[in-house]
Amino acid sequence: MTQPPADSRLRDLALLRRVRDRIDRDYALPLNVEALAQGIHMSAGHLSRLFRTAYGESVYQYLMTRRIERAMALLRVGELSVTDVCFEVGFSSLGTFSTRFAELVGVPPSTYRDHGADITEGMLPCIAKQVTRPIRNREAWPARTL
Repeated sequence: MTQPPADSRLRDLALLRRVRDRIDRDYALPLNVEALAQGIHMSAGHLSRLFRTAYGESVYQYLMTRRIERAMALLRVGELSVTDVCFEVGFSSLGTFSTRFAELVGVPPSTYRDHGADITEGMLPCIAKQVTRPIRNREAWPARTL
């Protein structure tokens, strides 16, 4: 007996939500598509296709965005070095972290650390969260100033 398409779609969406929740919670851990797919008893390829269809980006892109969002918050506080932030959010390479950060934010992490706190000064937290959200899919402006 097969499930009706609507039931199957709802089941898939619930599984995708579990994957997103795990990424949101465990972003600093070494995560990969295979491990995430195994956690919901699905093939990596099928998870990748469903995730992109449902959310408009790959599992990897979503994970990188979560890591960069957390890095931005840590850099705004300014208590950690860029290297410490890199490892704190789950990157294993400072070069990869710096490159990905600049792609999504538009400035290198050191520049953001030095001037990022100024961006949200006087803003309500709900507005600051929107203003500081990294831009996905390499859409940052190359000369974005802080």
